[in-house]
Amino acid sequence: MIKNLEMYCISIDDSDLNLIKNLNYIPVGLGNKKFSNEWTTDTMGENISHKNKWYTELTFHYYFWKNKLPLLKDNTWVGFCAYRDYWVNQNEYKIYKNDPKNYQSNNTNRYNEIKDIALDLVPDEWNNYETILGDEVFLNNMKFMKMIKYGKLSLMRNPKAIFKSGRTIRWHFDMFHGNGLIDRASNLLENSEKKDFIKFINKQNSFNRGCMFICKSKKILNAFYNSLFPWLERCEKEFGFDQKEYNQTRIYAYLAERYIPYWFKKHSNYHIWPTLSFNIPRKK
Repeated sequence: MIKNLEMYCISIDDSDLNLIKNLNYIPVGLGNKKFSNEWTTDTMGENISHKNKWYTELTFHYYFWKNKLPLLKDNTWVGFCAYRDYWVNQNEYKIYKNDPKNYQSNNTNRYNEIKDIALDLVPDEWNNYETILGDEVFLNNMKFMKMIKYGKLSLMRNPKAIFKSGRTIRWHFDMFHGNGLIDRASNLLENSEKKDFIKFINKQNSFNRGCMFICKSKKILNAFYNSLFPWLERCEKEFGFDQKEYNQTRIYAYLAERYIPYWFKKHSNYHIWPTLSFNIPRKK
């Protein structure tokens, strides 16, 4: 563990153990594959691991909420990453600051440099913040022909998406995960969040990448999970677990990916910090 930082790194393959341990991160195993006892898994303690197919990494977040969070010392930074998606260190952050929109916008082949790129200490820049969110995924640069090919119905529902300023989170979700699904899910939110989240998805043309965040407040983390998981349970009654399409099977993870930046931006003092996705080769 890094001083004053518990970084949980999620994987679906036991072969990633050494990679994760070399970064001084906590290895987290998901799914039905067998993991050694050096891993923390989402099947331990109170869990919803049987929902992993639809929730993906959220099944570990549930385990963390129910089993680890009550034992956490406050003012300890807790973060989440994955075997190929990492928060970067201060040297990489300086590069990002020079050109945030174009910082390593695609996956990188620099996997041999992970040790020199991944976050290895709590930066001084975080001292005045409670939450760290990943860099933005911008939705307004999609080519028009791709929009026509994949999103005719979503364009009909979101005609302003013809213009870059109209390419919102709602439009993007409609296009890739099903028309109207995020509207139906939004209406299941608690009253204190519903109006603001609907405004967020209809106005914002970017969201922070992945189900990744870092937080140092036990109170804030608990409040977030108390909002997220009851909402997703209500969504289960609406959508069930019978989705056939790949881009809808993980519907609950996709919803959480949009809810995370909304919730933490509303309820905490946050800071943006870049992440990188690595093309890590797998042995065949």
